[in-house]
Amino acid sequence: MKHPVALALAIALSSGSLAACSDAGSDKKNAAAPQAQASVVVADAGNPFFSESPLPLHYPQFDKIRDSDFAPGFDRGMAEHLKEVQAVADAAEAPTFDNTIVALEKSGQILSRTSTAFFSLVGVDINDARKAIQAEYAPKLAAHRDAISLNPKLFARIQQLYDTRDSLGLDAEGVRLVERYHTDFVRAGARLSDADKAHLKEINGELAKLGTRFSQNVLAEVNDSALVVDTKEELAGLTDEQIGAAAAAAKAKGLDGKYVIALLNTTGQPPEAQLHNRALRQRLHEASIARGSRGNAYDNTAIVAQVLKLRAEKAKMLGYPTYAAYVLADETAKTPEAVNAMLTKLAPPAVANAKREGAAIQAMIDKEQKAKGEPTFALQPWDWAYYTEKVRAEKYDFDESQLKPYLEMKNVLENGVFYAAGQLYGLSFKQRTDLPVYNPDVLVYDVYNADGSQLAIFLADMYARPSKRGGAWMNSYVEQSALTGNLPIVANHLNITKPASGPTLLTWTEVTTMFHEFGHALHGMFSNVKYPYFSGTSVPRDFVEFPSQVNEMWSDWPSVLANYAKHYQTGAPMPKALLDKVLATSKFNQGFTTTEYLGSAMLDQSWHQIGADKIPAAGGVVAFEAAALKANGTDYAPVPPRYRTPYFSHIMSGYAAGYYAYIWSEVLDANTVEWIKANGGLTRANGDRFRATLLSQGGSKDALQLFRDFAGHEPQIEPLLKRRGLDAAAD
Repeated sequence: MKHPVALALAIALSSGSLAACSDAGSDKKNAAAPQAQASVVVADAGNPFFSESPLPLHYPQFDKIRDSDFAPGFDRGMAEHLKEVQAVADAAEAPTFDNTIVALEKSGQILSRTSTAFFSLVGVDINDARKAIQAEYAPKLAAHRDAISLNPKLFARIQQLYDTRDSLGLDAEGVRLVERYHTDFVRAGARLSDADKAHLKEINGELAKLGTRFSQNVLAEVNDSALVVDTKEELAGLTDEQIGAAAAAAKAKGLDGKYVIALLNTTGQPPEAQLHNRALRQRLHEASIARGSRGNAYDNTAIVAQVLKLRAEKAKMLGYPTYAAYVLADETAKTPEAVNAMLTKLAPPAVANAKREGAAIQAMIDKEQKAKGEPTFALQPWDWAYYTEKVRAEKYDFDESQLKPYLEMKNVLENGVFYAAGQLYGLSFKQRTDLPVYNPDVLVYDVYNADGSQLAIFLADMYARPSKRGGAWMNSYVEQSALTGNLPIVANHLNITKPASGPTLLTWTEVTTMFHEFGHALHGMFSNVKYPYFSGTSVPRDFVEFPSQVNEMWSDWPSVLANYAKHYQTGAPMPKALLDKVLATSKFNQGFTTTEYLGSAMLDQSWHQIGADKIPAAGGVVAFEAAALKANGTDYAPVPPRYRTPYFSHIMSGYAAGYYAYIWSEVLDANTVEWIKANGGLTRANGDRFRATLLSQGGSKDALQLFRDFAGHEPQIEPLLKRRGLDAAAD
């Protein structure tokens, strides 16, 4: 669990990123207030949030958590938290580190347990009851955060400790904790006038409401825009397993005899790489990019405009020219200028590379059409993935579908991801089936250090569901802290399509995603800090992706790949010739990959680097996006941005003005991968060094200093350019 005050300071943001809102749901609850109150009384008797879980490592009691437990958990949690915080603020004794900072670190346990469970479950299993709870509690949680961060007496105590921090006899982690508390309170508005504080509270409450609505709309649009296909023949190119899953999805919607292609939240949709039917590929692409701007009940353009204006206004109140300047001041990048310098350096070679790839694809289209005696056509976004695979096959004699029989999901997890962690860090894993789960597909493992001591509990939730948000992510149910004595419980979530029957065979992208997310899990599990504030992945957003990106390197490391890439039927290892082709194509299509990412990252900055007076109204959101892509030099039509604004969940939640973080972190990642390779690769010595100097430190030290401690030098951009094949493109 996130430490309570940090959780309170971020709770509106969290609720915005995972929340959903229904005005009708709120009205219904108000109309039924007496009945709701009665259910709360019953729920109080056995509410699992009112005390620590008795399960191992305080593992969540998923089998006992009821939706009716959340409201009383939030209500009592906020009330007790405020009481504890006010006691700190009103204390007659002079402020000390223990009676102020440590007391705040220990406060709010009920709220922390409730919030952690609620927002985690909202991400993996949303339902109408939880939507209604989010709608009601998003503004309440925002107000709770403000009640703490804008408390003048509390801030006065923190300010006094901050001013004397070097004379308090604290160790380095304690001094940093005082500094971080002070920074958080200042950035939350603690120095504002009373009038400005009141206005800031209004803004924060409204942002919380808008965030819940945006989040719900994104999920609703993914489901509402799923493509209905009438005949099996139209699905030529998909595997039998995929067609079976599409038939099952249609049946679940009452469309027996038809087929439903579910959408992911990205612009590009995986079936576009396989479907022979060009008209169907076009339908799929157009359904994807229209989400959130169709003028229907789930249209997000008005919400986007409101959110961006409120953010810009908030930043100005806090003394920053733009919201990007406000956000980046607390990241490793520090300034919009630094972010712009990197992105603008990468964009020209990336787009140039993408255009060369596009020319090769166009040549393939022309060649095929001529062979069929049919007129050619210009490359469109819905053609890119399909013909890219043809170009790859011709250039490397390699079809990515050849890999799938060797990439069975659980085998990849246990004999790939876990195996690499064992070789590098000495970890071992044991599946357990005695702990409750919120979905029967969730896997649970005990994680042990090399000496046999327990390190953590790990949950793996791999399958997509209509009630699960898109993408892939890691979250913590319990965070490590020497102060509390807690060991970590962390979870990874992917969105792999579950076959109607038979084995789950992965794409190469899904394999690397699994390794990536486990890098986040390792960051959480290896945490070895005293204070909850610094635990695990509590680092700047433009640093948090770094360890997870490093872990991707083991997906195609020869000894790791040989251990897991085995045919799901015969157990035969992946042929070396096929492995060699995987490695040979590592830079293939990097122009596309980098350009679609940069399109979104630069769009994020374009939105957040302007003042409130420059934010367009709802009707101008799509036009602003097009103009921004053109101004940024990323408007190559066959390669649209990875996310368009109306379904760009990152920038409506924790990555606002921070989507650049992936490429920023990759600079550190590329440097680190070079260091590891130069020092022997997959060895315990390298793993132990990475764990000791970086993964175990959480946020207890400056992020870039952690990198320097490991690598021994400043980060350099050249390894990234080389990895993405952009060094040659820039010449």
